[in-house]
Amino acid sequence: MSIETTDLGIPEDAMRRLAEMRPGQPGALFTSDLSVNEFLLVREAGFRPLGLVLGSSIYHVGIQVGRWSRNMELDTLSQAMYHARELAMTRMEAEASALGADGIVGVRLDIEFKEFGNDMAEFIAVGTAVVSEDGGGSWRNNKGQPFTSDLSGQDFWTLVQAGYAPLGMVMGSCVYHIAHQGAFRAMGNVGRNVEIPQYTEALYDARELAMSRMQAEAEQLHAEGIVGVQLLSLPHKWGGHTTEFFAVGTAVKPLRADHVIAKPQLTLPLTDH
Repeated sequence: MSIETTDLGIPEDAMRRLAEMRPGQPGALFTSDLSVNEFLLVREAGFRPLGLVLGSSIYHVGIQVGRWSRNMELDTLSQAMYHARELAMTRMEAEASALGADGIVGVRLDIEFKEFGNDMAEFIAVGTAVVSEDGGGSWRNNKGQPFTSDLSGQDFWTLVQAGYAPLGMVMGSCVYHIAHQGAFRAMGNVGRNVEIPQYTEALYDARELAMSRMQAEAEQLHAEGIVGVQLLSLPHKWGGHTTEFFAVGTAVKPLRADHVIAKPQLTLPLTDH
């Protein structure tokens, strides 16, 4: 039995589920993974949930071997991990577009390695599609796509109240092989407090590569900055000397070019002298 999909890789069953939501119609049912507090704050920020949207990609991660004594990026693996996530994100965004959404809030990116293949993993993106109740249609980013954000409902409300708009989740990935330490050098460090420069340099370099790629994505969205950044070290199943550094955050910009955040008024208590 084959699974029919659209040009974007979305199963026909998913498209039928989205069509049955009838966004904007009386009695339409929405689904959401937001907590009650998050749901209420998203509504308070002026957005109405449309439905839970998701994207999935089961990806075969190729093989690349690092040199035993050399720090180096494993670019084949870096590209695989990034592309698989991008496929899942793109399909989630396509589902949101089918609902007429302005954006997706509370996005989660997960990886699950499958038992039917040690080199196969499912990359999953899931979030709640929302539409602005002002009907302005100005919340989509400069690529014409619904914004994506991994901020909590509370942080999303605070961001909008401060006069900022989310543009999209931005990410950078770097799979890095950390050189092994020679036997004589390792023995020389026994019982000593000493920095291991080759390890320090490897981890520093890998994190910088992931961060710079995340920032490059934000620049493409014409963002002012990135908030809620997480810098994760994910070992997966490659062994102790190979790890993925993954940087992810939400790119933002002011709603108005002349926007200035008002400074809170500080009230000092009266004291007797």
